[in-house]
Amino acid sequence: MSRVSFMVSFDAASGLPLHPLAREAWLAALDDGWADPSRLYGSARRARQLLDGARSSLASQLGCRTDELHLAPSGTQALYGGVRGVRAARARAGAHVVHSAIEHSAVLHAAAEGPATAVPVSLLGRVSVDAFAAAVQPDTVLACLIAASHEVGTLQPSLSLPVPVLVDASQAIGRAPLPAWDLLAGSARKWGGPSLGLLAVRTGVRWVSPWPEEGGFPGSVDLPSVLAAAVALEAVAVERVAEDARLRPLVARIRAAAAALPDVEVVGDPAERLPHLVTFSVLYVSGEALVGAFDELGFEVSSGSSCTSSVLEPSHVLVAMGVSTHGSVRVSLSRDTTAEDVDRFCAVLPDVVARLRPP
Repeated sequence: MSRVSFMVSFDAASGLPLHPLAREAWLAALDDGWADPSRLYGSARRARQLLDGARSSLASQLGCRTDELHLAPSGTQALYGGVRGVRAARARAGAHVVHSAIEHSAVLHAAAEGPATAVPVSLLGRVSVDAFAAAVQPDTVLACLIAASHEVGTLQPSLSLPVPVLVDASQAIGRAPLPAWDLLAGSARKWGGPSLGLLAVRTGVRWVSPWPEEGGFPGSVDLPSVLAAAVALEAVAVERVAEDARLRPLVARIRAAAAALPDVEVVGDPAERLPHLVTFSVLYVSGEALVGAFDELGFEVSSGSSCTSSVLEPSHVLVAMGVSTHGSVRVSLSRDTTAEDVDRFCAVLPDVVARLRPP
């Protein structure tokens, strides 16, 4: 089979290309913001002004104060540092961490460095607030709950607990209202920014950096990336309502097309979900084969766990939900996705499944 001339990315949940306005800001900052903002000479002072403005914009969009916002090299490091930092700061109170069974791998790895309890989820991928509260122990120092699953898009409830709550909002920022939080982590790549992580820590929450770095995370400040991230988040905030209304019907088409096929299971909450993401499992077909077949037809989709590695292993999220992990396909749409793209995908879906299934 010859490769088609067009390629459509259906993997927005992994990351997006730079938003056009963010690209302009990033390029401009290369010339105007190259200097070290910690220095005192003129170009450095200009860089400091740009950095302060970008941080202020990011904090405003996230609903926190500028001094509560920490910049990280990636969303993964923001999550890992969030868990480790609370544990270190609250060591005298205990070390126990409560988290959902579907958290990002960074949370799972950090939590596993000490005593931890994983709270199960339902078949739709949602935790029970009561079960989460019941898992809190006298020595619990932190609770972690993702705002919306990277794998299936199910939105989670807000928690009100006697311990700080760390929310991984990487998929929700710019796409859905945020739940209550004490610590908030995010990744600018998910909203059309560059590779940059954010960790917001409410005033009064005890947190110390796990690294001996001024500002909390290793590495110097990449001003062009910070500025581009702020501009991208401002842009998607303006576009959010319109994009939500545009993408939900497109996802509904894919859900319906997949559900109409025999031995195909659409997973996740059908209503209380992110607007741009859908996952389905195809029995008797490997995820790798499905990814390859769709790639040949011009559609870039993902399979397996989205936050552990590039190896196509069964998704720990689907395992925790108790749904099929066979032939999992995650489709996530972006601002560039058109109705025609979705129609073409739905048209080829039945043939791909039929062709790959053993007779």
